[in-house]
Amino acid sequence: MARGMIRYWAAAKDAAGVQEEPFDAENLAELVVNVTAGRDELARVARRSSFLVDGHPVGTRAHETVVLADGATVEVLPPFAGG
Repeated sequence: MARGMIRYWAAAKDAAGVQEEPFDAENLAELVVNVTAGRDELARVARRSSFLVDGHPVGTRAHETVVLADGATVEVLPPFAGG
């Protein structure tokens, strides 16, 4: 089980009610399930968001395959308007 920090940006920050919080999770899928439990708006935003793990884009990889290292930083980036 990895321990790290999840950071929320823009609409994700508003939905989470915090800018960042610690996490315990094995992979990105488990992390998303854990942080969105009982937080319907955050779950809605997370479904549309992109993720960075230690500064690296997750892209289209299945979240179950993104293993988190101890001390990882995960960033939740909702879609941004504009160009």
